[in-house]
Amino acid sequence: MERVFVDTSGWYALVDAQDAHHKIAKAWLTRNTLPLITTDYVFDETVTLIRMELGHTPALEFGEKLRASSWAQLLVVTPEDRHQAWEIFKKFQDQRFSFTDCTSFAVMQRLGLRQVLTVDRHFQVMGFRPVI
Repeated sequence: MERVFVDTSGWYALVDAQDAHHKIAKAWLTRNTLPLITTDYVFDETVTLIRMELGHTPALEFGEKLRASSWAQLLVVTPEDRHQAWEIFKKFQDQRFSFTDCTSFAVMQRLGLRQVLTVDRHFQVMGFRPVI
């Protein structure tokens, strides 16, 4: 089954009405019929970003909504994913990949996911296709 991975930048674009990509991300979400996938690492990064940029209440609201969601699956990064992420992190010294991005790449590769809701160009470098 085809699914779409959601990166921190994708979640943030959906949450922050002032974000430059908010309208296009919201429009995409309205049209999307595919299940959404994200990870505990992305959840951590997103809640922290929302907390720092928009405040505690929006971060709590986002976190509670995602944790209770039937439309997005929150996966735990496995030890094998972390190992693969570390290998990616070591290999791509010329890129400014965060380790969280590397865990996302590893999970996407393991699950055979190609599409991603993101505005982070690093996903394209790794061969994934942004949906916005």
